[in-house]
Amino acid sequence: MTRLVLGSTSRYRAELLRRLVPEFEQRAPGTDETLVPGEAPAEGALRLAIAKAEGAACGLSDTALVIGSDQIAELDGRALGKPGSVEGARAQLADCSGREVRFHTGLCLLDTRDGRRHTHLDTTRVLFRPLTASEIARYVGREMPLDCAGSFKCEGLGISLFEHIDSRDPTALVGLPLIALARLLRETGLAVP
Repeated sequence: MTRLVLGSTSRYRAELLRRLVPEFEQRAPGTDETLVPGEAPAEGALRLAIAKAEGAACGLSDTALVIGSDQIAELDGRALGKPGSVEGARAQLADCSGREVRFHTGLCLLDTRDGRRHTHLDTTRVLFRPLTASEIARYVGREMPLDCAGSFKCEGLGISLFEHIDSRDPTALVGLPLIALARLLRETGLAVP
């Protein structure tokens, strides 16, 4: 059986991956997630996904399929990072209120048997509805989305913040595009389903 490694310690990505495969290993990739100056958010998401797959593959003594994924939110051409604090989350959501935010999710499946990198980039457009300060405060207080780009969890109460979502793959917004990943896994010989 092919060893499958998720190059992430994210519980969100692990929950998603369990939809496709029951057993896999998680390894911290040790990747610096800082964007390169002048790097477009979409390019950065794909570069970081590749770096995470390669970082998680370091030191593996046997063959494996290693998954790297990264997501960058973009508002008006600038990247929105993880807020890290209640104040940061409130400020991000206030900036996003009534506006479209693009979420670029990069994916890399690294096959250590031949070194090939299979990649995919998904862009999801989210239109936030106009949000009041009290709605933002209630939302942040309830979900505490401090480790989420864009300051929301669409798999939870965050869905109430939107007018609409335009996506080819709804799981990409959570952080791991399963439609593309299932295709890449099949291309490397892993049976899904």
